[in-house]
Amino acid sequence: FKTHVADVRTISPEMPAMFDGMKLAAVATVLYVIVRSLNLKCPTAAPDITCQDTPLNRYLLKSCPILTKEYIPPLLWGKSGHLQTALYGKMGRVKSPKPCGLRKYLPMPDGATATFDLFEPQSIHSTGDDITMVICPGIGNHSEKHYIRTFVDYSQKQGYRCAVLNHLGALPNIELTSPRMFTYGCTWEFSAMVGYIKRTFPQTQLIVVGFSLGGNIACKYLGENPANQERVLCCVSICQGYSALRAQETFLQWDQCRRLYNFLMADNMKKIILSHRASLFGMSSSNMEAADLSHLYTATSLMQIDDNIMRKFHGHNSLKEYYEKESCVHYIHNISVPLLLMNSSDDPLVHQSLLTIPRTLAEKKQNVIFALTLHGGHLGFFEGAVLFPQPLSWMDKVIVSYANAICQWEKHRPHGVSLQSLTNCAEGFIKCF
Repeated sequence: FKTHVADVRTISPEMPAMFDGMKLAAVATVLYVIVRSLNLKCPTAAPDITCQDTPLNRYLLKSCPILTKEYIPPLLWGKSGHLQTALYGKMGRVKSPKPCGLRKYLPMPDGATATFDLFEPQSIHSTGDDITMVICPGIGNHSEKHYIRTFVDYSQKQGYRCAVLNHLGALPNIELTSPRMFTYGCTWEFSAMVGYIKRTFPQTQLIVVGFSLGGNIACKYLGENPANQERVLCCVSICQGYSALRAQETFLQWDQCRRLYNFLMADNMKKIILSHRASLFGMSSSNMEAADLSHLYTATSLMQIDDNIMRKFHGHNSLKEYYEKESCVHYIHNISVPLLLMNSSDDPLVHQSLLTIPRTLAEKKQNVIFALTLHGGHLGFFEGAVLFPQPLSWMDKVIVSYANAICQWEKHRPHGVSLQSLTNCAEGFIKCF
């Protein structure tokens, strides 16, 4: 027994040192994981800009210094695309304002009822002109979302009237009046809203803004018919994927946890669809069957929901046909007004392979600027010093800054000369600004 005690006494002084070493190793490991997962060592940078060298593009980049200066996200978490995306998804924005608008109801030819919210400007625009931003939110979103409210409030203060589409079926307190809800690329409701604005405000000019899925709808709408671009000064698309057909394969991959995001988005879509179950499945004019509802309950991806539910609203025969017909990639080249396309490299929802679409478009067309940020996630783009983000995001500032520059360019151009033709004018025109 004495020998055993002696052995213990001999070993015991070494034990604390060993435990301290293990603790230090554990702390070092945790810190390493945090640094890697938060990308703390990743540098910040200005957006990567792709565009042709034209007088208009040079003027826009000069007038929007925010596009050519370093975007600095919050130090501790802003370099993580996942945290930027999660924070946007859960919180939307910090200290979100509550702009006061008027809800409008528009009957559609098929019996559906489109709704949008109209917000009047809170000041006179810098040009003195009547300018309306027609805004298409992201998937399943509406005018009451925090990121939309923040952007609308900021735009109103800059002198813009804002019209925000509420995606069909997205508002929980608005019942569907036909067995149909919003889809990936249906432009009917957005077209109805734009038509109302043009009729009601015959002197107004339009700035088209689309977020995520809304960017696809906005670009598709403008490219479907040249007449849709009348009185449109420019279009801004943020964080869209351009081609659903190309994106479907990437959404099934675990890279960047994309498969998990797919599952979460599908779960949200299920909730929206089931909240309108009586309208979508109970009406006599509905194309839905009991089997479709059964498939909805077991769906674990957006593609399964699109194949069993969404494509049938417009009678598409297959998922491929649905994605082909509803993606803006087949229409965006028809847009002739100035077009700003913006994406983030660390967006976990938009695969890098999809970004060849806007980059190639900007290389070929004079009216297109493609801005790719290093950070920002999906519709995040938060700014802030260390931990707490600012209420207004970098994305909000970019859109309004670009819109302001376009409005000033339009204000000073010779009467009767189009924006497109001015891109070929002499460079001396820029010096007058």
